[in-house]
Amino acid sequence: MTDDNKPTTYSLSRRKTLAGLGAIGLASAGAGLGTSAFFSDQESFTGNTLTAGTLDLRVPYEASYDSGGTVENMADEAMGTQDGDPAGMFYDLQDVKPGDSGHVEFCFEIVDNPSYMWACGDLTQAENGMTEPEMDVDNTPDIGELGDAIDARLSYCDEVDGEFVEGEEIVSGSLVDVFAAISGGAALDGDGVAGLAPGEQSPYDEEAVEDDEEYITGACLCLYWEIPYEVGNEIQSDSLTMALEFHALQSRHNDGTTNPCEPTITTRTGEGFAKQEEFATEQETSFARGRFGNNGPSGSWEVAVGPDVISADTANYVWTPGETVAFSYNYDGSGNASFALDVDDANVNVASGIPAPSGKLAITTKADEATVSVENLTLDLDGVPTALSGPDAISASNDGPDRDLTYLVFDTDAADVANAFTISGDVTVDVQGDYPGTEEGVAFDISVE
Repeated sequence: MTDDNKPTTYSLSRRKTLAGLGAIGLASAGAGLGTSAFFSDQESFTGNTLTAGTLDLRVPYEASYDSGGTVENMADEAMGTQDGDPAGMFYDLQDVKPGDSGHVEFCFEIVDNPSYMWACGDLTQAENGMTEPEMDVDNTPDIGELGDAIDARLSYCDEVDGEFVEGEEIVSGSLVDVFAAISGGAALDGDGVAGLAPGEQSPYDEEAVEDDEEYITGACLCLYWEIPYEVGNEIQSDSLTMALEFHALQSRHNDGTTNPCEPTITTRTGEGFAKQEEFATEQETSFARGRFGNNGPSGSWEVAVGPDVISADTANYVWTPGETVAFSYNYDGSGNASFALDVDDANVNVASGIPAPSGKLAITTKADEATVSVENLTLDLDGVPTALSGPDAISASNDGPDRDLTYLVFDTDAADVANAFTISGDVTVDVQGDYPGTEEGVAFDISVE
């Protein structure tokens, strides 16, 4: 930086900034955390709602790290101007321990046009193997717990006499909770008022002049984090990766409801069991199933949901071969799942407590002398309809000695499924005249990692 009293500023010629806050990982047996991070330009410009003039967004930032009462200002560890290329590391912490804390402050400078500001984020976790002390307290060898162990809050803030003063809180909880809350987009208020719905927020329209340069600004944003003292060996070697995006949309001719952060989840299809082909552990933590069973009003079940087959809640359902029916799977964000089949008519519904989801979602179709087709899939994450980038249907069909297995996977992560989510669609089951009648031969599964 050219002035020690100013935060590093990265200038963007687009409306979108991506701030990757890097890989946070626990190293050594004593619970030390090592983190690295970068601030990069995601140069993308779609012209969305931009009707006249120009719109440039700059994001000055500062960061601090408090370890054992020693506060270090991290702002001058990365210098330069961002112009389409990553600017390098700006928040690189090593040997972070329980009791340590820090924060990152983002301010916004918009050139030429008052704008509505939006923030959105993403977080993924990894276990990275297990040390001996971690094995004694952690029974999830393939699921990282670091993000759940870090306390965090996202708040408005302002710089007063060179010091950042925290304002109204936007969201707080674990780091996973915070990023889940903004994963689908959070409308920022130019006056720093929290709790406003999209369309109720004020644009960033405060005029400012610095070094003879005019720009438009408003409330800054601060992310605070802390590792509680009581966190133990269960997070050793764990890591997480988080990213923040900031979007500026010209406020003229707009009402503030357009969400540039609308989430998109990638889907893809394959052959075999989804859990074996796509899940890190090759196992599901819970499931739902609609199967042909004995296709009767009693006896063998046709509908189930739960942690496993033995403990699942089940019900009977009589299929009409060749008839398309709607289904819906819902997780409430608090450890409870429900599965409804033929929701527009019979509405057979089962419900069960399940372990907290931590990754991908998938649908597997299974056919033996039959055809099972699942189509018109939709995904809702925490009340936000989510666009699917990829297939929205999967089908299995077999007319021979071997069962056909196909799957569709939703490439969700821990933050995506930390809160409530819903998978909906239509399913058609059509058995052939020589269907052997095996209970598991014809079915579709919803698998949760």
